[in-house]
Amino acid sequence: MAEHASTETFALRVQFDTEAQQKNASTLGMWIFLITEIMFFGGMFAVYTIYRSWYPDVYAIASSSLNEIIGALNTGVLLLSSFTMVMAVRAGQLGQQKAIVLFLILTLLFGGIFLGVKAYEWNQKFEEHHIPGQAAFHLDGVLPADQGHAQLFFSIYFAMTGLHALHMVIGVGILLTLIVLARKGRFSASYYTPVDVAGLYWHFVDIIWIFLFPLLYLIDRHLVK
Repeated sequence: MAEHASTETFALRVQFDTEAQQKNASTLGMWIFLITEIMFFGGMFAVYTIYRSWYPDVYAIASSSLNEIIGALNTGVLLLSSFTMVMAVRAGQLGQQKAIVLFLILTLLFGGIFLGVKAYEWNQKFEEHHIPGQAAFHLDGVLPADQGHAQLFFSIYFAMTGLHALHMVIGVGILLTLIVLARKGRFSASYYTPVDVAGLYWHFVDIIWIFLFPLLYLIDRHLVK
């Protein structure tokens, strides 16, 4: 049975005539924002693809230095966070306040795990001297003349995964805000737009990683002996 929270008059902003109109405007605004993000990440994917086509052997070796098992497990964690986010939106549709809080907390937990594992991976790269610009930078299996190309790979790797992690951190902040509001009973079956729109953002961040994981970790690594 749905939990009926007090209906808040602030939910409908003065510039809108109905809650449906407000929800549609909010959803459209988020989609426009996500389109700009797609163009942004698309440029980075294009840069990576071009350089990989120029230096396939070096990039294959660099990819094989990444821990694909940890990356795969972290991908699973992120997919679980997408599932719990879907459940939070569903709970919002049903007006189930406690369920909204529960699933948002689970999403937050999975997101935190993902970020923690990513920090562990970055630290591992630091210990292996795979940080671009390090005087001690060296990638085994790559000729001295190609070490600069290897550094370029890791520059792109840290840029792409770092920006993705930044989006995750922003998502964590959004989730914390939603949890506070949900605990105050601000959402109901007739007003759960913030949860729904936040879900779009979270799924977008997850989808970006779905492309990053095979691109950075898996392509051509089987060619490296």
